Formats: sequence, C-alpha cells, structure tokens
Amino acid sequence: MGTPWCVLPLCGRVCRQLGRAFPAGTGTGMEASGTGPDYTAGGVAAMRRSVSTTRETAAEPEAPDGPPRSRLRRTRSLRLLGALAGVVVVGVSVGVAVTSPSVSGSDGSSAVDPPAMPVDPTAMPVGNLPGWRQIFVDDFSTDVPLGSFPGTAYGGRWSGYEGQRDTSGEGTYTNQWTVSVHDGVMDIYLRTENGTPLVAAPQPRLPGRYGQTYGRYSVRFRADPVPGYKTAWLLWPDSDQWADGEIDWPEGPLSGDMYAANLRVGSPGVFDLTTGGVATYGNWHIATTEWTPQAVVFFLDGREIGRSTSVPTTPMHWILQTETDHGRPPADAAGHVEVDWVAVYERA
Repeated sequence: MGTPWCVLPLCGRVCRQLGRAFPAGTGTGMEASGTGPDYTAGGVAAMRRSVSTTRETAAEPEAPDGPPRSRLRRTRSLRLLGALAGVVVVGVSVGVAVTSPSVSGSDGSSAVDPPAMPVDPTAMPVGNLPGWRQIFVDDFSTDVPLGSFPGTAYGGRWSGYEGQRDTSGEGTYTNQWTVSVHDGVMDIYLRTENGTPLVAAPQPRLPGRYGQTYGRYSVRFRADPVPGYKTAWLLWPDSDQWADGEIDWPEGPLSGDMYAANLRVGSPGVFDLTTGGVATYGNWHIATTEWTPQAVVFFLDGREIGRSTSVPTTPMHWILQTETDHGRPPADAAGHVEVDWVAVYERA
C-alpha cells in the first residue's frame, strides 16, 4: 500500500471552528423506520474499577487543550496553506493502515524513520516514532450520518460491538445508532431511546491482525458531562480471558474525572495500578498508552501519569468502549463524546 507522507509538514490543522451538538432528545429516525439496534442481551466483561494515585513526570511535548466544552469543526479546504512560507506540502490521505519508508544511515544501516513534526501539537501524528512503527491512523475526513456507521466509508477500518449489553447490563452497544462522523470528528451520541440507553464500542481494524502483543495507542478526544455514562477505553485480551490482563485509559464518568488503570496479570479484577483523577472530559485531551515488555505507561497530553510493570504478554485489541456508568442513567441524560483522531503503532 502507498505510504502517506508529508514533505515539510508545516501547516497541520490551521482552521478550527466551533461545531454544533445534537440537542438532547433529538430522534434518529429509528422510530419512524422501525429499524434500530437489537436489544438482545449479550455477555461483556465483569465490572471492575478502583482509584488510587501515582506520580507524574515529564516525557513528551505537552499538547494544549482545545476549546472547553465545544464542538471541533475543521475547514479542510484550508489545510494546504503551506504557501504562507513559500513551501509545498504534499497532502496526506488518512484513515487507513499505513507504513512509512525506512531511512538508511550513513553506513548503509537501517534507521528508525523520523516522525512528522506538525506545527500544531494537537494535530494527528503521521509517521513513525523512535521505537514505534505507525500502522493505523484516522482523522475522520469522510462524513457519515447517524445510522450509517461504519458503512462503506469506514467498514474496512472500524468494527466493534453491536447489539450486546454493556458492562452494567443497562445499556446496549450500537455503533450504528450512536456514531456519526462530521466536521472531522467521530461523534458518539449517548442517550436513551425507547427505554434503552444507547452506547458504543468502536474498534479499529488493524492491518493483518485482530489484536497485537505490545503497541502504542493514542487518541484525541473530549466529551460532554453526561451523567450516568462513562468511558472505559481499553486493551482487552484476544483470548477473552480476564486473567491475561486489561489496560484502561481513559476511564471514568463523563461528569467526573478520568483515570488510568492496569490490572494485574494472572489476577482477574485486581489492580496493579490506578491513578487518581487526572482531568475532566470537557476540554480536548490526548491520551496515550505505551505497552512494552518492560512496562505499561500512561500519558496525558504528553505527560506521564503512571506506569505498571505487570505487563500482559498475549495479543490484545483496542476498543473505545463508551457505556453506562454501573447502572441505568437518567432517562433525559444525553450528550456527545467526540474523537478527533486515533493513531496505533507496533514495536519497530
């Protein structure tokens, strides 16, 4: 597959506008059409979570927040303003599994590819990083209305739970009726319809594999403070055996604080690490998990917030599990979780 690559990527995202939110209670067309999610019960992993504290040290360049409690809008026609400096920028087509050209040293040996260095530190990273090879990116450049996700536009790159009950047993996972794409973001619209809380669990399809052993996972996101709902974005074992481990980041109620957690391998339900609340969801954040043979390390906006040496050693897959928060949410609770971009890496 051809490699998307920027030459002198000096522009990044140069135009962002405030977006609009779906108002609470807005219908989706499910009632009129008679179609919608299958509300049959399905098994999901047992409930788990706790909170403690850990340290914070500098690691990567910090990524500033976007506008608080707002909707990101990007005017894509302005993405090629490289002419400001008289340079030519080669456009990048994203939302696909990617590889990058290798770079040879002066002695002819192979070296790790240099990462793209966008002017905007919140822009989606394109290219390899030291020790990591990028294999998947998506910044949601193709609009898809509610009721049509993943469809033909995203079906080759995204899957996830559909029709299963969520962890609490109160909500039903349905990417089709909660996920849309507009203005450059994946929009997860949480609400109750016909007495059932509708939740989502989109999952990137990695090239040539379901999950992988070790990896780097990064996502830029924000959310409305919707009571009764939470994120539990996690790496879950391909074996579906809880004893093989679980890595959670970000996790927490949308109306409260997010935290990171790593469960102890071999001890289902026992935490090796949980951080205290490190941020709220209203502002834009970048959450990154680095999973290596040595440690599981969590970053928020480029700063390390915790690490654990209880390391899973079997393949795991990444799911943006967004669900009810340990029970039935208020019937009138509704709001949005927005994902600006995602990037996945394998060990180089």
